[in-house]
Amino acid sequence: MNVRVATLVIMAALVLPAAGFGQSRPRAEVSPAVETDGAHPGQTLRVALKVTLPETLHVQSDRPRDPSLIPTVLSLDLPDGFSLTSLVYPESFELKQEGLDQPLVVFGHEFVTGAHLAIRDDVAPGTFVIPGRLRYQACDDKVCYAPATAAVEWTVRVVAPAVALKPLDAALFANLSAGRITTPGEATSEAPVAAPVAPAASAPGNSLATLDRFVVKGTTGGYLGREDFLQFVSDAESGVAAAGLFDGRGPIAILLIVLLGGLALNLTPCVLPMIPINLAIIGAGASAQSRQRGFLLGSAYGGAMALVYGVLGLVVILTAGTFGTINASPWFNLAIAVVFVVLSLAMFDVIPIDFSQWAGDTGTGGARGTFGLAFTMGAIAALLAGACVAPVVIQVVLFSSSMYAGGSSMALALPFFLGVGMALPWPLAGAGIAALPKPGAWMVRVKQVMGVVILATAVYYGYVAYGIFDNLNVEASAVSGSVKEKLAAGWTDSLDEGLARAEREQKPVLLDFWATWCKNCLTMDKTTFENADVKAALDGYVKIKVQAEDPDADPAKALMAKFNAVGLPTYVILAPPAR
Repeated sequence: MNVRVATLVIMAALVLPAAGFGQSRPRAEVSPAVETDGAHPGQTLRVALKVTLPETLHVQSDRPRDPSLIPTVLSLDLPDGFSLTSLVYPESFELKQEGLDQPLVVFGHEFVTGAHLAIRDDVAPGTFVIPGRLRYQACDDKVCYAPATAAVEWTVRVVAPAVALKPLDAALFANLSAGRITTPGEATSEAPVAAPVAPAASAPGNSLATLDRFVVKGTTGGYLGREDFLQFVSDAESGVAAAGLFDGRGPIAILLIVLLGGLALNLTPCVLPMIPINLAIIGAGASAQSRQRGFLLGSAYGGAMALVYGVLGLVVILTAGTFGTINASPWFNLAIAVVFVVLSLAMFDVIPIDFSQWAGDTGTGGARGTFGLAFTMGAIAALLAGACVAPVVIQVVLFSSSMYAGGSSMALALPFFLGVGMALPWPLAGAGIAALPKPGAWMVRVKQVMGVVILATAVYYGYVAYGIFDNLNVEASAVSGSVKEKLAAGWTDSLDEGLARAEREQKPVLLDFWATWCKNCLTMDKTTFENADVKAALDGYVKIKVQAEDPDADPAKALMAKFNAVGLPTYVILAPPAR
């Protein structure tokens, strides 16, 4: 496999996470529309949404049979002078899903929903923006995915009664007319509309203020067996915490650690042997016409590496919010596993990756020594170093995402500083004044050791992908039913009431963040939390189930950000404030 193929493989690993993330939470395309190009005071106006998902998906109806499933709900924030007279949903139909006794009641992958708005007759002419939200849950014939919320807005122009109105998108509103009209708050005979979200969690303000009085003793996540969970409780109660590299450090110290970490990446077998080769390709080092020119070429090369890591990190942090949502994609983990297998085989020379042929491609003049070539090679090298540096980059981005979710804007710069650290030796090497270890037989052994480490990492990512694929088969009703069993056994689903009780009785608190789509939440309820030793360890605790159905939306987002939670389930142990 030549270097161009290797480049495509690694770039695919960077692209696939975004595609895979769509598998864990499909997003609908939502297009707002207004019936006419204006509206008169005293008139009833119709607004609509055209909703489109991939053909294999459907959307839960606004009246699901199972109350644990998330209904489709359209809501609007109306300006003064506007009122909602009715909502319009499409006709639903039944979808047979594997493992369920009763079919789901769903809308199609493409449908129109909307609302009838009454405009008061004293509303003055002008332009009004009406924000709205569509809450929906996508399902196929095997699984229902995590619910999502689409934010939309309509622009409505109120004009004088004498102004003629022109209809817009008649076909769309013809589809809306074929829908089923409901009045706000209308009860249905099939099932309650409300999702099973704990009432106290719907307004996080008071809960967050109360939580500030409690002391966080420990935080963990994912499935934990009996011994691991008991160890987590024991460490939290005794004040033992596994201090991370960045914990308790100021911003300057964190930046310095990341910078030094990037510098150390140059000593990995994926980077070190390539330094003299890449210097020769860009016309720096011993090939440079002068030390000054070599320094500048090396700076361009290193600057491109820093820019690649900075941009990639910035994109991931800003688009993923909490980095754990990307880790929730089985396709992301599977893609990383495949790439790591390929790169591990390259460490053992099973799949040769010949970087040196690029030196022949550039010739002896012309392109050699140009700043454009140096910059391009630096960007490519940043991607090709993925076998050894990807775990470090991922950890830095994960930490940066948690910091950013907690309100620290400095976190956005950390991936870039990692790249700056990796780029530091290149200006000096380009000027020909750097002392580098000479490659020899010892590098073969180092490569082989790295091959074993990378292969083990590939196995880990493959195992994680398998677990997430298996996790997608969870039935929402099973998780919801398990939570009800815990509530009957003395747990509570009211965050405010649970915290108040803990403060009143001076008891420690266990927060259990869960969702109906989280299989590990169900497994924990059925195994670890049913263990006699675990029950005894938690006997004196106030145990609170906190539903985080949509981790990207409040109140779940605010609560999870407070504890730097990056996935579900998440467990937090709190100590009450001393009296």
